[in-house]
Amino acid sequence: MTTRRAFLAGGVALASSTAVPVAAWAGAQGKTLLEAKEGTAQIAPAGYARTAIWGYDGGVPGPEIRLRQGDRLQRTFLNGLPQPSTVHWHGLRIDNAMDGVPGLTQQAVQPGQTFDYSFTAPDAGTYWYHAHERSTEQVARGLYGPLIVEEPEQPDVDREEVLVLDDWLLNPETAQLDPDFMARHDRSHAGRRGNLIVTNGQYDLSIPARRHERFRLRLINAANARIFELGLAGFEGWVLAEDGMPLAAPRKIADTFLLGPGQRMDLFVDVVAEAGDMAHLVHVVDGEGLAQVSFPVQRDNSRTRRAPPTALPANPAMEISGLETAQTARLHMEGGAMGRLQTAVLDGKERTFRQLAQANQFWSFNGTVGMTDTPLVAVDKGRAVRLEIFNDTVFPHAMHLHGMHFREVMTDGQFGPLRDTLLMFGGQTREIAFMADNPGDWLFHCHMLGHAASGMMTWVRVAA
Repeated sequence: MTTRRAFLAGGVALASSTAVPVAAWAGAQGKTLLEAKEGTAQIAPAGYARTAIWGYDGGVPGPEIRLRQGDRLQRTFLNGLPQPSTVHWHGLRIDNAMDGVPGLTQQAVQPGQTFDYSFTAPDAGTYWYHAHERSTEQVARGLYGPLIVEEPEQPDVDREEVLVLDDWLLNPETAQLDPDFMARHDRSHAGRRGNLIVTNGQYDLSIPARRHERFRLRLINAANARIFELGLAGFEGWVLAEDGMPLAAPRKIADTFLLGPGQRMDLFVDVVAEAGDMAHLVHVVDGEGLAQVSFPVQRDNSRTRRAPPTALPANPAMEISGLETAQTARLHMEGGAMGRLQTAVLDGKERTFRQLAQANQFWSFNGTVGMTDTPLVAVDKGRAVRLEIFNDTVFPHAMHLHGMHFREVMTDGQFGPLRDTLLMFGGQTREIAFMADNPGDWLFHCHMLGHAASGMMTWVRVAA
């Protein structure tokens, strides 16, 4: 079941679920709270039951957090869940202690307890926040929200829309989440993929538009594992930024494009559909174009076409230098179904692949499953790092580096755009380079979250 039609064919739900709240900690009163708690949301179409979710402030997506470049973000995270949790601020170059990775940068926040997050947002762009404890489950239940850092001067657009893309694995009879967040098939194959695809928590999001109106669309892929193939219909568009980082020049959209888990993209799009028609952000599934978001064009034709957009201002201190003396490392990714992994180290012992599968662990980095005692890279602050990555599996992986951005080193020696999440397909070898300019211990993992939970995690240490 991969389309809305398949879900709708499953029948009307007969039951709903009721959340049991955890009491708020009294010491958090007077602070700006971000509370993770149980709730319900109308994820499935009208006529189906509301879905039991976990959400920040009880909704999904969580509240949009918006600030200006250079401002300080301060939130007291209150854990109202029956599990420990944390908040990761995905894509932001912030202090290591604020990164939200349990066991690496902080202790997990226990039910009923709080943690104060406070940091300056140095870079304008499109980011997001999400749970980083048992994230395969907690993100799938709805624990994520958009985080927007505005440029000092607003770009020339008429309107802005933040579009958080996700898929939900729901029971077509009850509209409730499939509770098997550790399914062996998902962990060993392409990850947990849903049967109902939504934007901003709605399966049929529609946004009125006017002919020749220019939108800034901020796209965020919050799905556990789905790679979105997207396109435009009734729009002329350009990519202005990827993973929050502005491109040196806008890139005209001439075909479909991919957005992997954890990735973001800023589009500037002009409505070229006629008044009375529809424009669409299109999602391609099995070769068929479906409406991810619809834009009915109103009969206001007073606007005229404008010139193509110019580049957004670059974020500061993002240059990569010293590659000729860069520290080098290699990451060999193995495992998964139909892979060639024979043995790997798990919990300090060499195990056969059969033994790994029995432990519900399927993937390895450099022959080790999960986090190691020593980092993949230990480097002094201010030095460049070149990391070669070999995806020796048959599945795609979205490799996310915390705390820093990188550029891909192309085969001709040129650099790709700044990213924090690299989408790699089976059999590919790619090289990235980054400046180790943010001290601390930083996670590097696959953002197909079931893959991370079943082995695909490592870390980088940047000495002060």
